[in-house]
Amino acid sequence: MDVNNAFLNGALTETVFMQQPPGFKNLSKSYYVCRLNKALYGLKQAPRAWYTALKSVILQLGFQNSKADSSLFIYKNNSTICYLLVYVDDLVITGNAPSFVHSVIQQLGALFSLKDMGSLHYFLGIEVIPTPVGLLLSQHQYVRALLATTSMSGAKNVSTPLSSTQSLQLDDGTAAVDSSHFRRIIGSLQYLTLTRPDISFAVNKLSQFMHRPTITHWTAAKRLLRYLKHTICHGL
Repeated sequence: MDVNNAFLNGALTETVFMQQPPGFKNLSKSYYVCRLNKALYGLKQAPRAWYTALKSVILQLGFQNSKADSSLFIYKNNSTICYLLVYVDDLVITGNAPSFVHSVIQQLGALFSLKDMGSLHYFLGIEVIPTPVGLLLSQHQYVRALLATTSMSGAKNVSTPLSSTQSLQLDDGTAAVDSSHFRRIIGSLQYLTLTRPDISFAVNKLSQFMHRPTITHWTAAKRLLRYLKHTICHGL
């Protein structure tokens, strides 16, 4: 589900003033300012105010905040289990009792303007594929986008993330390369390890050189991208 104008639902706990907005300015008192009662988009307090408002409502519905992730809320009562995940203004909800899940959605909809996006298929770069035994999480589409962004879609495939010499000589590079570009790619690869533990060692190794990457490190990163292309082509 998606919450429409989510940040407008947050209540401010501190005093904030703003200039009179265009189109609503009192010309006879043009030097006046407005004191805000609720959050607006653009305020640095808005995201926290929205999360606080949403969290309060979710807890009132009987959910408990996960100790492992503040964005995850869990409901357990006898045999009924329900999970609600929050990502800014997007909500993902699932449970073993459809009637309870529907009830939660209705109660949230009575307080916030919700848009029901239907069954979950793609979320934060992760494809969610229903199977007879559960859900399959895949980042194939994410990999294809990463290869396109790095202009590696047409690169030659390799069957291993790192060669034996690269894994031993990653710190032997001399000439430096664009560190910001290298960091962006490694950051994208780190997110990919959520569903691809086979690249974890290579990504961890490359992450050690983000402060000053060299041609050797960049070559190793490109090999890792070529390996990902190989796995995509072979449906791995």
